[in-house]
Amino acid sequence: MRRTIFVLLLLAAGFAGGYLAREARLPEWLHRHGKEEQKKGYHCPMHPQVRSDRPGDCPICGMKLVPDEEPKQAAPERPKQNGRILYYRDPAAPDYRSDRPGFNPETGNELQPVYEEDASAAVMAPPEKLRLMGVGTVEAAPRTLGEPLLVTGRVAADERRIFRVETRLEGWIEDVRADFAGRLVRKGETLLTLYSPELYATQREYLLARKARRDLARAAVAGAPEAAEAMLRAARQRLEHHFALEPALIEQIERTGEPVRAVPVRAPAAGFVLERKAFAGQMVKPGMDLYTLADLSRVWVLASVPEPDLALVREGSRAVITASFAPRLRRAAVVTQIQPRADAGSRTLDVRLELDNEDLALRPELFVQVALGRSRAARVAVPEDALIDRGFEQVVYVETEPGVYVPRRVAAGERGGGWAEILEGLKAGERVAASGAFLIDSESRMRSGAR
Repeated sequence: MRRTIFVLLLLAAGFAGGYLAREARLPEWLHRHGKEEQKKGYHCPMHPQVRSDRPGDCPICGMKLVPDEEPKQAAPERPKQNGRILYYRDPAAPDYRSDRPGFNPETGNELQPVYEEDASAAVMAPPEKLRLMGVGTVEAAPRTLGEPLLVTGRVAADERRIFRVETRLEGWIEDVRADFAGRLVRKGETLLTLYSPELYATQREYLLARKARRDLARAAVAGAPEAAEAMLRAARQRLEHHFALEPALIEQIERTGEPVRAVPVRAPAAGFVLERKAFAGQMVKPGMDLYTLADLSRVWVLASVPEPDLALVREGSRAVITASFAPRLRRAAVVTQIQPRADAGSRTLDVRLELDNEDLALRPELFVQVALGRSRAARVAVPEDALIDRGFEQVVYVETEPGVYVPRRVAAGERGGGWAEILEGLKAGERVAASGAFLIDSESRMRSGAR
């Protein structure tokens, strides 16, 4: 038993010594056969660190060395975003494109990143199958979107033609002439008469000053006429400026020698009485509103324009006003202002139009129809069904060959009559998927992995 154990220990020691000696000679072998990488050489399948420039055996495991394969350069995966792949373009030379950032050697301009549609998003199907699915194509062509924009408008009084009737007097109303709201009054027409004790006293002072000046002039008292003239001038200025008495009434006072008991309050302009706050026997004070008048010979129309159509309207745009209550009514109007604030609930914005109303056919708070013209130069247009609006972008599917549709990002403009303008991204003559474009879009997004 002891002899057997001794023999086994000798064998194990010999095996370990040979292995260590072989491992010690390995660096020298690698140095002799070249440790650096070769364009083409041999390597051990089990120990890739063992390499040689000629066939042979692996010094570690004894396996045959196998020839190296040509290294395959994997194409770097370009970053994608929403199914679109990143390229770099020169803004000054759109035809120049590169897969990596840098500069255009021809122009020297720095390349700018741009995302384009990934070719993997293309949809291919037999034309017969597409027809059965209801997919049709149409040619993009210049088109004028001349259909008018029809919106509802509300008639309003011109705020610059609204007048508030006040008085500078304190007194009592004696007689009311304009005695109901809605009455049409002429400019200068008497609305009411007003008795003011203070005005009455000032008229008497004016008459006394006139008499004093006349008497002192006859008496020929030195300096007296000048003092009387000053008193008379001060009394007249008070009547004119403080009480705003009409020159005709002052002449009447001078002619008759008697003060006017109740002075008239006249309409500052022709118009309708919108509001009446004056009643017989009522006491009034300076600054109190007595009437509100509106001149309706020229009115406003406030039209509510939906948010998507705001780009069609600007100051100076012309429109035609019609009304259901007057079939023959047809008036030209002009947009004079776009309101600064929109209605958050209806997502509309009011625009103000002005028009003449000499016949007074339009009254405040009536509803009318507003036709805003939007004719403009012809631009490339496609059916609205062909435009896929994804929220963050707008896409059409271009037919590159029969049965092959490639997505292309575009910028859409105005819409009308079932058509949409394409501002950029599409040329006239290219064919796009129209009816059934949503089916192609679904298939394309599944192919490209876009969410």
